[in-house]
Amino acid sequence: MGRAESPEGEMSTQDPLDLWSRLDGEAEPLQDLGWYHGNLTRHAAEALLLSNGRDGSYLLRDSNEKTGLYSLSVRAKDSVKHFHVEYTGYSLKFGFNEFSSVKDFVKHFANQPLIGSETGTLIVLKHPYPRKVEEPSIYESVRVHTAMQTGRTENDLVPTAPSLGTKEGYLTKQGGLVKTWKTRWFTLQRNELKYFKDQMSPEPIRILNLTECSAVQFDYSQERVNCFCLVFPFRTFYLCAKTGVEADEWIKILRWKLSQIRKQLDQGDSTVRSRSFIFK
Repeated sequence: MGRAESPEGEMSTQDPLDLWSRLDGEAEPLQDLGWYHGNLTRHAAEALLLSNGRDGSYLLRDSNEKTGLYSLSVRAKDSVKHFHVEYTGYSLKFGFNEFSSVKDFVKHFANQPLIGSETGTLIVLKHPYPRKVEEPSIYESVRVHTAMQTGRTENDLVPTAPSLGTKEGYLTKQGGLVKTWKTRWFTLQRNELKYFKDQMSPEPIRILNLTECSAVQFDYSQERVNCFCLVFPFRTFYLCAKTGVEADEWIKILRWKLSQIRKQLDQGDSTVRSRSFIFK
């Protein structure tokens, strides 16, 4: 269980959820909040909000970093952003605010706070996403059931799914033929990096397939600050962010995407090699 320090300097071994629920005698425990999703994973939160949420939808879930730390997952236009909510032992910290009770914390969200990060994207928290959503209890009957492969074992049954890893924001991009710089709206979902004329444009100017990208790195050749580039066989794309923090965030998630793509390719190659060994 988590440990919280008491005012006298002694350590408490009580469950943070119990302590949190007693911040205010009338406050409801955290687990009673309709939009608290417990140990929902980051991937599941993104899939849920992207598929069934809307701009301004949000949910609270446990963070896997440490006890007493929670994640607020928020649906933006084309991405999901995650923010820390920290339980200190006697208060809740979120953004610039600190709350002495769950009741005050919930009241803050009831007033639809506006939040933003270094990317400059502003989001109004409007729609708490419920933990329980009713669905019809309907099941299909199996009418056809046959094996499409033979000779395979449990070793061939490898669960795989692409990470969502979303991000969006404005970046300044250098043109391909005419080397002018223009600000474009970028969105990252799965293995696709799209850029639009602006945030309201319905159709992208171009879609870049990251499976074709060989490298993402800082760039100092363009006489601009906060620049980085994406290397493709057909072209190198030069992009600039407004701040160094924002550039770091883009580079970090894009490099992570490339590492996941390579990992999946390596797993596929190893599976093919193992099968060829079996049938030699």
